[in-house]
Amino acid sequence: MHDLNLWEATGLSIAFLMLIFVPMEKVFPAKKGQRFFRPHWMLDLCFLLGQYLLWSSLVIWALDFFSIYLIKIIPIAFQQTVQSQPWALQVFEVLFFSDLLIYWGHRLQHNVDFLWRFHKVHHSAQHLDWLAAHREHPLDSIYTIGLINLPAAIMGFPLETIAGAIAFRGIWAIYLHSNVRLNIGPLKMIIGGPALHHWHHHLEKDAGNYANISPLMDLMFGTYVCPDEEPDQVGIKEKVPQNYVGQLMEPMLPKEVWNKMESEISKKIKRTN
Repeated sequence: MHDLNLWEATGLSIAFLMLIFVPMEKVFPAKKGQRFFRPHWMLDLCFLLGQYLLWSSLVIWALDFFSIYLIKIIPIAFQQTVQSQPWALQVFEVLFFSDLLIYWGHRLQHNVDFLWRFHKVHHSAQHLDWLAAHREHPLDSIYTIGLINLPAAIMGFPLETIAGAIAFRGIWAIYLHSNVRLNIGPLKMIIGGPALHHWHHHLEKDAGNYANISPLMDLMFGTYVCPDEEPDQVGIKEKVPQNYVGQLMEPMLPKEVWNKMESEISKKIKRTN
């Protein structure tokens, strides 16, 4: 039996995600009547394929690089002390500090212009479902995944030992964006879900709900938002390119350079027509 190549692994991953999330979106829809092939479906498919075929290796390389750097500056005695604790306590510490870091890191993405330039690509999606979760600039992915896994790296856990946690958080992120609304009652104060995260994607840039797995950080810091209905609109108020290459390039160029390039391209298209 041969090892799976990248295309085969990507195909199996897509089939697995569709098998889980498409039925959920049909049976428990947050927005009823949203079509599978909704507007900008192809753009989000490009982001999915880009993540799986191109950028995932870049993200893993970056995580590995910074992990090696951290090993050199974090005292071994500290890591040994952490790892001598009961396993359950280690898990709690990793999850708590991970959620704390990503909460404040996420708020920075919405309030620091340089970080928002990349993060707004993710928020430019005007329809939320399992596929829209993949609309993310690769540099934004490195920032987010790096923060999420920083506590584990500081505590001395190599990338291989937290691979399962990384995979779980990836599937959880897809669930948060899925077109699903489940009534879990009071548990929504402890466990996050699409009902919370969809409001984070509201047109207002500071709509709240910055936490990752659990909304406890939002509750602690006063940014918890949970209306009974879905937001009327999601996306951003800013103008962004509506193609894959444009969304990758625009955040990395000065605004004046991008506007000039966009103007030149528009002129060429008009002359062609």
